[in-house]
Amino acid sequence: MERSRRLLRPGLLAGLAVLLVLGALQLRPAARADGDVAAAAGAPGEPDPRTPEGDPSDPAYWRYCSIDGFLSSRCGGTQTACPPGTEMASLTWLGTCRNPADGRDYVISYNDCCGKTFCGQGFVNRNEGDMPVYFTPNANDINWCLGSSNRVYNSTVAIVVGVAGE
Repeated sequence: MERSRRLLRPGLLAGLAVLLVLGALQLRPAARADGDVAAAAGAPGEPDPRTPEGDPSDPAYWRYCSIDGFLSSRCGGTQTACPPGTEMASLTWLGTCRNPADGRDYVISYNDCCGKTFCGQGFVNRNEGDMPVYFTPNANDINWCLGSSNRVYNSTVAIVVGVAGE
């Protein structure tokens, strides 16, 4: 009986430690690209929408500095939401774009919208800061729908994750 108590205590303590560590991992701050990031609604100080840099349907829109694909905003979605009938890929590539309204650099998450055939409207291929495919997280030449339930590419969204360097 005494021996089982001695063995039980370390095992119990180890189990509790594992639970605490797993719980702490769940509480880590993380930017999610599925639209529930507060910044996804719009970066502070968006440019005037009457200018190309402020119009999400224009290829010169400031968030599109590293995009390679069809604009979701021209395919039935918005710059932050996929068109109806598609799902946002969980895999993403990142870019850093300068907002001309405030002169600050923002980290942009580019997510492919998957599930329907390609949109065919508003193709943009801006490669500012694009890295070779061997540095995958910054490469825009990959079909990021490969990590989704439906691998068919439709369009791409550009979500502000946060201010670069903060």
